[in-house]
Amino acid sequence: MKGSKMVTCASRCFGGSKRLLPMRSRCMATAAAAEAPRGARQSTSFTLNLFRGQFEPTQVFPFPEPLSEDQRQTLSELVPPVEKFFQEVNDPAKNDADAQIEQATLSGLWDLGAFGLQVPTDLGGLGLSNTQYARLVEVVGAHDLGVGITLGAHQSIGFKGILLFGTPEQKQHYLPRVTGGEYAAFCLTEPSSGSDAGSIKTRAELSPDGKHFILNGSKIWISNGGIAEIMTVFAQTPVEKDGKKVDKVTAFIVERSFGGVSSGPPENKMGIKCSNTTEVYYEDVRVPVENVLGGVGNGFKVAMNILNNGRFGMAAALGGTQRAALRQAAEHAATRVQFGKRLCEFGSVQEKLARMAMLQYVTESLAYMVSGNMDAGHQDYHLEAAVSKVFASDSAWKVVDEAIQILGGMGFMKATGLERVLRDLRIFRIFEGTNDILRLFVALTGIQFAGSHLQEVMRAFKNPTAHLGLIFSEAGKRAGRAVGFARGADLDPLVAPALRPAARELARRVLEYGACVEAALRKYGRGVVDEQLVLNSLAAGAIDAYTAAAVLSRASRAHRLGLPAADHELAMAETWTEEATDRMGALAGALAPRALRHGARLTALGRDVAAAAGQPSRSPLGL
Repeated sequence: MKGSKMVTCASRCFGGSKRLLPMRSRCMATAAAAEAPRGARQSTSFTLNLFRGQFEPTQVFPFPEPLSEDQRQTLSELVPPVEKFFQEVNDPAKNDADAQIEQATLSGLWDLGAFGLQVPTDLGGLGLSNTQYARLVEVVGAHDLGVGITLGAHQSIGFKGILLFGTPEQKQHYLPRVTGGEYAAFCLTEPSSGSDAGSIKTRAELSPDGKHFILNGSKIWISNGGIAEIMTVFAQTPVEKDGKKVDKVTAFIVERSFGGVSSGPPENKMGIKCSNTTEVYYEDVRVPVENVLGGVGNGFKVAMNILNNGRFGMAAALGGTQRAALRQAAEHAATRVQFGKRLCEFGSVQEKLARMAMLQYVTESLAYMVSGNMDAGHQDYHLEAAVSKVFASDSAWKVVDEAIQILGGMGFMKATGLERVLRDLRIFRIFEGTNDILRLFVALTGIQFAGSHLQEVMRAFKNPTAHLGLIFSEAGKRAGRAVGFARGADLDPLVAPALRPAARELARRVLEYGACVEAALRKYGRGVVDEQLVLNSLAAGAIDAYTAAAVLSRASRAHRLGLPAADHELAMAETWTEEATDRMGALAGALAPRALRHGARLTALGRDVAAAAGQPSRSPLGL
């Protein structure tokens, strides 16, 4: 009887089971999120567990140290010649003006092995780890993003599918070629399908003899599209499902030499002008069945894994971009005199430099945390990789824009190179998953994970005597949170003493974040998938939480090792975490009725603008 009363009290802490039961996996109708498993799966992903209000430290503390002594030695031998090459051989201004990379630069990059950084050595590559790759990509990002796109389109996505999903025969046949002078490309985007990858129209039908797929269709905005010999192409293929023929996406390895492959002229772009971007056309291309990549009908999975696997490289490159821009701004501020003072003596300029430095530090921390976790064998890193891409591309734009502002009129001139970098940067918030879509991806995938655990709790209420531990554990958390006794995870042993107050605040905000997620699930149920402003608020909170955890971890490592700039790192981490947790603290307000009414007003205004094909109001002059 006493146990029965306790179960009843626990049920009240959840607001009653009837309000939660209708939620069963309804809210996850999104192509971006993985299919929900039966029951609640466990994960060591920081971001996934954040949506449950739990601080999972496994992939955050301590900061990754993935390099062996041999790997560190290899990297120390590679970085100087690559840096020297970009300083002395590559000419980013000329590449930009000519809208193509100089042949001497391309030949030099092939000679350096830069087009096969992660291909195993026995297949012609350098065999680098993700962390080693990140460091070299950082060098490229500091000098020429257009060249970086050519390299990345080739190996980060172009032939990455062969590395991840290729059969031994496919790897043996193609990897020596993509490290030996033949360019690769990733061909997914079409005129009618940008972010909605599942809606592609390109088709591949099995030939009557069953030996080939006949490929027809076209792709747009393909990096390396005009120069690639080997392409990873995605097409709809008919497959049997429940006795019916349905279309599913399949990935293929396609060679230009198969015949029927052609390319349009290079696109005239805003930035990354030296990279080759074209349309690619496929007309009755005969693709051997042996060139299916990852299995028939598994193309969407192949595409998403390729993109997830490569996103950390974007953060690494843009960390290098920000470091270079910050250096230019700091040097100018230290020498430029106005009103009898150097610019760096003015408080407003000091704040700009500080914020630029923090954004660069966070970006770099994310890049090496994600790559380090990948090297350690962790499988659940897709949300963290998405966060790194969103944060890095947003931050790089801000840092370079502020660098131009500090340089003033000089920054606006081509001679400094910053205007080219700003143009180059604009695409990074669009391709390989637009930041808008990735924010929704983070929010919906996290909500799915949290929802599966809530379902598990509600199933426990059907047989309470067998699940008392789970029920009381979850109920205790909610009861403590409701009366303000919940303290969050104890991070004191994991962080430097100077960062413990900030870490405690982060742990508390993580608990509150879980409550906000649960409140959104209760309020909207399956409809949460359509509440994009709510999802964006949750994604912003997730980005703040993960970035704060990353810098706390990295700065604590600097303190532990006694690095020369440890005090500076501690100050940046503390400042960033204070601001991030303040923003997280405002999340409940962003989900409150007043904020929701404000959001509804904004969306209504947006519909009015769309309906009027522009600003509905006229000039005040009426002319």
